[in-house]
Amino acid sequence: MGNYLNPGNEGFCRMVNSEIYIDKTGLLRYTNRVLNTMESCLCVSRPRRFGKSMAAAMLAAYYSRGCDSEELFSPFEIAQSGDFRTYLNRYDTIFLNMQEFLSQSGDMDGMLDLIRRSVLWELTEKYPDIRYFDNTNLTRTMQDIYGKTGCPFVVIIDEWDCVFRAYKTESRAQEQYLDFLRDLIKDKGYIHLAYMTGILPIRKYGTHSALNMFDEFTMLAPGPLAAYVGFTENEVAGLCERYGMDMEEVKNWYDGYFFEGESSVYSPRSVVSCMRFGKIGKYWNQTETFEALQVYIDLNFDSLKEDVLSMVAGERIPVNTESFTNDMATFRTEDDVLTLLIHLGYLGYDQVNRCVFIPNSEIRFEYVNAVSVSDWGEVSKALRNSADTLNAIWQGRPREVAERMKEAHFETSHIQYNDENALSYTISLALYAARNFYTVHRELAGGKGYADLVFLPRKRFPEKPALVVELKWDKNAKGALEQIKKKEYCRSLEEYQGNLLLVGVNYNKKTKAHECIIEVTFHGVGVTFHGVRR
Repeated sequence: MGNYLNPGNEGFCRMVNSEIYIDKTGLLRYTNRVLNTMESCLCVSRPRRFGKSMAAAMLAAYYSRGCDSEELFSPFEIAQSGDFRTYLNRYDTIFLNMQEFLSQSGDMDGMLDLIRRSVLWELTEKYPDIRYFDNTNLTRTMQDIYGKTGCPFVVIIDEWDCVFRAYKTESRAQEQYLDFLRDLIKDKGYIHLAYMTGILPIRKYGTHSALNMFDEFTMLAPGPLAAYVGFTENEVAGLCERYGMDMEEVKNWYDGYFFEGESSVYSPRSVVSCMRFGKIGKYWNQTETFEALQVYIDLNFDSLKEDVLSMVAGERIPVNTESFTNDMATFRTEDDVLTLLIHLGYLGYDQVNRCVFIPNSEIRFEYVNAVSVSDWGEVSKALRNSADTLNAIWQGRPREVAERMKEAHFETSHIQYNDENALSYTISLALYAARNFYTVHRELAGGKGYADLVFLPRKRFPEKPALVVELKWDKNAKGALEQIKKKEYCRSLEEYQGNLLLVGVNYNKKTKAHECIIEVTFHGVGVTFHGVRR
C-alpha cells in the first residue's frame, strides 16, 4: 500500500462509517463497463462539496491492489453486479490529488517534477527487479511494468483543475499541465481507466486538443452519471423520514439541479448538514462565500446585473454555454460568466430550453448577499428592505407597500417598465423575503381565470396569511381587487378563507405612482386599506 500507487481503502471506509452515507457505488457499474475501451477516459466536473473526492476515493478503494475491499463494498449496490469481483482490487492504481502537489510547489515545472518523482519512487520500490529502459521517465516506467507483469493501470486524478484556479492567467503553465496529462494518459494501452474530477470541465485551447480523448460529464450535461451528481429525490426523501425533517422545506432549500433522466438533484453537503444538525439553514456559505460570487456579478457584462436580479425575482434567463473556455479568467460575454456560475453550482441549467435560474433558497440568499453590498442603488435597498415590505402587507399598511414598490422600480434596457409583466418583476423583488414563508405561484388557476401572484404559506408557517396579488398597469388598484372577486380567484383557496389577504397593485404611467390596496378577509368579512406612493 502506497501514498500514490495502490492506496488503501481508508478514505472510503471513513465515508462509509460516517453518520450519513448515501450509496453511490452504482457509479462503478459504469466505470466497469468502459474499462479498456475507447470510452475509458472520464472527466467528471462538479461544484464544491458535491461528492467529487468521495467518488474518487471510492474508485481507488475498489480498483486498488493495495487493499482487500470485498467486505467494505458487500452491503452496497455494486456487490449485486455480476462483475463485482472481476475488477475488485485487480489494478495497479495511481491516485493523484493535484492540490497536494500544487501546494508543495513554487511553479509548474516544480509541480510536474514532484508528481513524476513521487510516483516513480513508489513504482520502482514495488517493482525493484524489473529492467527499466529509463527509470526517470514515468510513462516508460509504467509501460515496462505492464509489459513484465501484465497488470494494467487505473489512474485517478482528484482536483484536476486546481491549476486553472491557481494559474488563472498563465497560459504557458496551463498548457504545460495539459501536455503532461496527455503524455501520461493518451493512447496508453496499459491504462484501462482514467478518471479525473474537479470543478471545471477540460480547458479549451482552440486547436490545442491535449485531452480530447476524455468523455466529459459536467453540470451542463452529466449524461448517464446524472444520478451521481448529488442526492436524488428518493435519497433525500429517505433521509427526511429517518431524521424527521420536512421534505417540502428541504426541497425548497436544497433542490433545483435537474438533468435529463434525473429531474431532481439536491446539494449533498447542505442536505447532510441539515439532517445532522436538525435545522434548515444556509450551509453553502460554509464552503463558498458570497464574496466569490460578488466578483463575477460585479463584472456586469452586457445585461448581467439585470439578469441576476431577474433570477432573484424567480425568472429564467437564456444562455449560450458554447463560448465558455472552461477557465476562471477568460470572460468575453455575460454568457461566459453565467456558464461558469453553472459549473460552480450557483445556477441551475435547463438543458432542454437552454436557460439558467437560481436553483433554491440557499443559493438565492448568496445572490441577495452579493447584491446587497454592491453599488446597485435602489435595487440593493429594495432587497434589504424586503422583510419590511412583507410586514407592511401583513399589517395592512398599503402606503408603505407602495413606497417599497417605488424603491424596487427601476428601468433597464433589459426589462422595460411598460406592462404588467414588468410590474410583476418589481413586486417579486420587493417581496423577495416572502420566499422564506411562502410558496410563490405565478398565474395560478382559480375560479374563472388566473391570479397574477399567489403566496401560499409553507407548512412551517400555518399562521401566515395567504396572499392573492393582482396587478394592473395604468388602471387602478381598486379594479385589481374587484377582478380577484369577480373571477373568483380565491375559490381554490378555501382552506385559507379565515386568513387571507387580497392585494391590488397599480402603476400609474402618467403620475409614475404606485398604488396599493389591501383587503383583509376573515370568513367573508373584508377590511380595506388604501395607499398611493409617487
